[in-house]
Amino acid sequence: MRTWFITGASRGFGALIAAKALEAGDAVIATARKPEEVIARLGDHPNLLAVRLDVTRESEAHEAVEAGVGRFGRIDVLVNNAGYGILGAVEETSAAEVERIYATNVFGLLNVTRAVLPRMRRQRAGHVINISSLGGYQSYHGWGVYGSTKFAVEGISEALHQELAPLGIKVTVVEPGFFRTDFLDDQSLVKTALELPDYDETVGAMRRFAHSANHAQPGDPSKLAGAIMELVSAPNPPQRLPLGSDAVARISAKHSLVEGELEQWKPLSMSTDFAD
Repeated sequence: MRTWFITGASRGFGALIAAKALEAGDAVIATARKPEEVIARLGDHPNLLAVRLDVTRESEAHEAVEAGVGRFGRIDVLVNNAGYGILGAVEETSAAEVERIYATNVFGLLNVTRAVLPRMRRQRAGHVINISSLGGYQSYHGWGVYGSTKFAVEGISEALHQELAPLGIKVTVVEPGFFRTDFLDDQSLVKTALELPDYDETVGAMRRFAHSANHAQPGDPSKLAGAIMELVSAPNPPQRLPLGSDAVARISAKHSLVEGELEQWKPLSMSTDFAD
């Protein structure tokens, strides 16, 4: 039996992954700002411990870890899932809006990771799964600041993968495309207070698309949860795992663009070393 520590477990991917883990006979430390919502969603299960956790408060992360270890003895899988989106042009996004989203999506992930890793290091085992986004691999108009938080998650995850591998701890960053969750609802997506007319053709169009695409996304959230179960059972899990046909297509397109530009500008790129 594995023990999972999942953030943002009251709804969305977090709740679905927690439910799959419980179905598999695993133990789950399911955290949320309102743990009663976890119980309402998942029921009063003997292998479930619902714990209050605001990831922006590092002290709460340590308290949640202590409560979970006190109940189940160890943590085998950490799923850093808590986060939200912000839709707006980079210029439209205020300093306060940037600070708030970084506090959750980046600093919150770091708070929880620092709280869990001492346990995994003692065990010389564990799997850290950081939920990023397709937007963490390729940014797009309207999602620049949100994407930047997920780019940060990607960079953190790559370094963690190298640092923790010698200690027997695996790290995977998961990059979902558009899945049919509540991500585009007001409870998960913030729109910038400022909307500038000059960005109507780009960001304005994205706002309109987000409204029309809500609950019509191609990805099946239950299949994502199943993929996470398969991921944690793999003897050699990947460093990154895109999920969704749209994620695979966009990543392939970005690779082609980067490779083309690299080849086109290689003479200039190679010209800046000291001459022998």
